[in-house]
Amino acid sequence: MTRLTAEFWVQAYLARLRFQEIPAFVVAHGDDTAGAVLVKLNTLDGQAVAFQRSFDLMSGERKWIELSSGPETDVDAAIQRQRGFDPDLWVIEVEDRGGRHLLGESGLE
Repeated sequence: MTRLTAEFWVQAYLARLRFQEIPAFVVAHGDDTAGAVLVKLNTLDGQAVAFQRSFDLMSGERKWIELSSGPETDVDAAIQRQRGFDPDLWVIEVEDRGGRHLLGESGLE
């Protein structure tokens, strides 16, 4: 199966968020072709959640799993550790008081 480039997926994700009027920003620009993507959900109350995409070897599915959650400073530290391991990593920050990130929607897995 053909995979989308990281940049294409990021641009499509940002467009879908804009359509729902959910602010989001590229915090770290990773490799355009094959960079992994982390999504940080900032609920603007001092709390945050970071999601990373995981591959299930048994089913072959890609799904978003929680990397870190809690105080925003702790989540930021976890993201920085990941960036230390992978300099090609994209980081997208979504800001929504209601906790919407759209990652469970069709086409974003």
